[in-house]
Amino acid sequence: MSAPAIEASGLQKKYEDVPAVRGLDLRVERGEMFGLVGADGAGKTTTIRMLCTLVLPSAGEARVLGLDTVRQAASIKEKIGYVSERFNLYPTLTVAENLSFFARLRDIPPEVSEERMKELLHFCRLEPFRDRHAEHLSGGMQKKLALACSLVHEPEVVFLDEPTTGVDPVSRRDFWSIIAGFLARGITVLVSTPYLDEAERFHRVAFMHQGQIIA
Repeated sequence: MSAPAIEASGLQKKYEDVPAVRGLDLRVERGEMFGLVGADGAGKTTTIRMLCTLVLPSAGEARVLGLDTVRQAASIKEKIGYVSERFNLYPTLTVAENLSFFARLRDIPPEVSEERMKELLHFCRLEPFRDRHAEHLSGGMQKKLALACSLVHEPEVVFLDEPTTGVDPVSRRDFWSIIAGFLARGITVLVSTPYLDEAERFHRVAFMHQGQIIA
C-alpha cells in the first residue's frame, strides 16, 4: 500500500516566540483535493510552506509522497508544484516566455517542453494571450499563468495558496474548473482558502484557527 500524498504529525512553526502553527496533524490521500480553510493569520500559508520544504518546522515532522520534508527536500521539490498567494512570475516576460523559463529551470528538454507548453496553454485557457506580457494580464489570468508554470514538470502534488483571492467571480469559476481537471490526471491538490463557500469543492476540509486544525 502506497504512502499518502501528504502527512504531518505534530507539525509546529514558531517565529521567534510567536507560534504560527501549533501541533498540526494532517493526512491527504493520493488523488484527493483537500482544502485548508481559515481566516488570514490562521497558519495556512506557513503550513503549506513547510510542506513545500520552503520553511523548516520548529518541531514535528511531515512527509510528501513518503519523503521527509527536511531530510529529502530536494527529492520532494522535483515532484511538487507550488503557487503562492503573491504574484511570482516575471512581469516583463510574455506568457510563453514565462512558461519556457520555468521549463528550462526544471531541465526539461526543448522538444518535450514545447509540446508541454502547448498543452498547458490550452489546459489553462491562455492560448490567445501567449504573446502578452505577464504584467499586462488580469489578476485571474496571472493566477492561471502561475498555475501553468507550476505544472510544467508534471508534478504529482500541487499546493495552491489562496489561488482565488483577489480574483473576479468569472475567473474564480474558470480557475476551479481547471483545478478539477487535475483530478482526472491523478494529481493530488492541497488548496488553502479564506472563503467558506469554496469548501464544498473539496473532497475533505480542515478548518484552521490560530495555527491549529479545529475540525
